[in-house]
Amino acid sequence: MDRSVRDVTGAFMKVQVMIRDGGDPATLFNDLGGQAQILEAFVPFEREISVVAARSGSGQIESFDVIENEHSDHILKTSRVPAAVTPSVATEARRIAEKIAGAFDYVGVLAVEMFVVKDGTGHAVLVNEIAPRVHNSGHWTIDGASVSQFEQHIRAVAGLPLGKPIRRGRVEMTNLLGDDVKELGRWLATPGAAVHLYGKTAVRAGRKMGHVTQVFPE
Repeated sequence: MDRSVRDVTGAFMKVQVMIRDGGDPATLFNDLGGQAQILEAFVPFEREISVVAARSGSGQIESFDVIENEHSDHILKTSRVPAAVTPSVATEARRIAEKIAGAFDYVGVLAVEMFVVKDGTGHAVLVNEIAPRVHNSGHWTIDGASVSQFEQHIRAVAGLPLGKPIRRGRVEMTNLLGDDVKELGRWLATPGAAVHLYGKTAVRAGRKMGHVTQVFPE
């Protein structure tokens, strides 16, 4: 079940609970305030991936390499590029993202999150979420690609030709969540690590305070 509720400050927050075998949906419904909710089937996925793509007003589309994502308490923690998927899965993921961008006549950068699931003897991808914007899983492009998702977005909306994304190596992006930002000194002392802080002063559990990008030779 998934819905938005207000916290003690009156701000909206998203709450997710899993109904396991033997669980009581009615009790969980009441625990969440008895308001309208979204009930989703559980997808037995092997991994989550995302594709960040850019589309210009003229229809030019450029996609970054497929990203593999790991979460901590439902919040993105680590993104790795390239994703550990077969070439056919990577090609299909990029095809789907580009088809979505074209279907919406979209201009700018968008991200499409997908699940990789077993399909007979192979694998298939299922679209999980569409984010019509630059995306956290694409932050690795700032340091790890020939053009970043942010520059690509500006190029698209300004009517400029899109850049050809070329990955500079194997890339890992780590989000600094909450108290993770207190490990800043360790990251600054790590050779090759690029630290990006977001200027947030209040540290809260799960809040994205910044991220660290590492680029490794392949």
